[in-house]
Amino acid sequence: MLSISPIPAFNDNYIWLITSAEQPEQAFVVDPGDSEPVIQYLKDNNLTLGGILITHHHPDHVGGVANLLAFAGNNIPVFGPHNPKIEHITRKLKEGEQVEVLGTAFSVLEVPGHTLDHIAFYSDKISEPTLFCGDTLFAGGCGRIFEGNAAQMHASLDKLAKLPSDTQFYAAHEYTLGNLKFAKAVEPESEALQQYIEECEARRQQNIPTLPSSIGNELKINPFLRSQQESVRRAAESRSGEAISDEVEVFRVTREWKDNF
Repeated sequence: MLSISPIPAFNDNYIWLITSAEQPEQAFVVDPGDSEPVIQYLKDNNLTLGGILITHHHPDHVGGVANLLAFAGNNIPVFGPHNPKIEHITRKLKEGEQVEVLGTAFSVLEVPGHTLDHIAFYSDKISEPTLFCGDTLFAGGCGRIFEGNAAQMHASLDKLAKLPSDTQFYAAHEYTLGNLKFAKAVEPESEALQQYIEECEARRQQNIPTLPSSIGNELKINPFLRSQQESVRRAAESRSGEAISDEVEVFRVTREWKDNF
């Protein structure tokens, strides 16, 4: 059985640390942009670093890898995407390949859009299906489109939306309240959204992460997974001033709206 703990980094990043009851002395980390809080956590909990998972090349996701290797030893595996910009990867991954994390198999999903190299790690081999999705999907939102295009990002989000509804996903940033403020502008009448806003506000008042969220929850409240819904289409049309019939165009208009929100 895996346990997943957040290590806060920078202003709003989460580095996710994975441990296993079967191998209690080891840990994996996901997207370690900063090495210092990871090293401190490992020391405080008498853990050794067994491996690193990387979703994409941005510095706040890879910046701590070199120092962690120096701390833990250069023989630990570093799993990540095919991208020559990312140093220290020992195994470059593509869609459908699998990696073993403390005895549990995770499948690789290619989810370009935020960046072209972006991958995610998914496992349905544990009690709750689990997804590490980097900056592709957030609670209430999605990543900015820096390198891909709207069609790529929409397809990537659609791929994640088709995972089991009870999939718990671990995004890399605590962006939730800001995302939900925007979601409320898109669908102001949503009772499910209002309830979730209240739940997340209560959690943040106690300095508790709003993550993980579930795919099922996001299908109810996240406008970027709801481009096919009439309410989101109407909001996009109101924003653009034009009739829209295509889901990708709904998504594109909504994402650009969020960029300037």
